[in-house]
Amino acid sequence: MQLIIGNRQVNPLRMKAVAGGVEAVLQGEAMLSLLDAAFHGAGTIEVYGGTLDRRPLELARIEMRGAETCVTLLCRGPAPMLA
Repeated sequence: MQLIIGNRQVNPLRMKAVAGGVEAVLQGEAMLSLLDAAFHGAGTIEVYGGTLDRRPLELARIEMRGAETCVTLLCRGPAPMLA
């Protein structure tokens, strides 16, 4: 699975599928990109690969763990149709 925020691939420290979405551990620029997309509409959040391929996601939970931030992203609809 790959996490795509806006037009760039973000590399979480760890990412796993959970019921209805994914859980990812982010740091630094990756976390800032996610916050910009989630709260300021600066791009979409999607996951590519696995059973959630091309599904749009929304931020559901943020948990701080020292220098890491664990986020839960839940699917908010079906994958868009390809032209």
